[in-house]
Amino acid sequence: MRPVVVFRFSQIEGPGYLGEFLTRKGILWDQVNVDAGDSVPEDINGFSGLVLMGGPMSVNDDLPWTPPLLALIRRAVERDVAVLGHCLGGQLMSKALGGTISLNPVKEIGWGGVSKVGQNPAPDWLAKLPSSFEVFQWHGETFSIPAGAERLLESPFCSNQAFLLNNRHLGLQCHIEMTAPMIKAWCEAGADEIAHAADSPGVQQPATMQEDLAARLETLHGVADILYGKWIQGLRA
Repeated sequence: MRPVVVFRFSQIEGPGYLGEFLTRKGILWDQVNVDAGDSVPEDINGFSGLVLMGGPMSVNDDLPWTPPLLALIRRAVERDVAVLGHCLGGQLMSKALGGTISLNPVKEIGWGGVSKVGQNPAPDWLAKLPSSFEVFQWHGETFSIPAGAERLLESPFCSNQAFLLNNRHLGLQCHIEMTAPMIKAWCEAGADEIAHAADSPGVQQPATMQEDLAARLETLHGVADILYGKWIQGLRA
């Protein structure tokens, strides 16, 4: 099988638990560090899947790598190469597929619950998950659901937390890839952002985010195992 390509947009927002998961499953993966100046590949044919991680920038920013990356996402979808996006990555997927990115009513930073939309969305993907479960959040913008995609998850502060297109391409607003070092690094790097948004009902303080961390991450990784496990079934041989 050809490798999965993982796009990183910030040094502290790498693949995290996803990298551990892919390695454990024996799936080769390459990393493109956009934040370090790596170029966006022009062709998707050398890869079995495409993953987009999070980042502090906005999809609406005028950045040189955004247009070629949006084009690559569209080519991947057209050629049935599975795409997976986390937060910024989910927003890139939405924009590439005709959606819009706008300010969320409030910032979401820290742990919070998400719930399934409707009675039984995407049973092949979500049947093993409870109706509500905890994930990690860090965003101030949100995506619209692209045409033809199914809305899967919502939270009290953000209506669009996940979408699925063609039973293969998964866009997430939330983070399921977190590790303990990542959470610590984000809290340190985002201290000013947290302080300025302290009055938001969706924002937690760093100490709260790191309470019961081992148990919370074990539960989060259980969610990731289910979603990543289904996503890799769509990788191209």
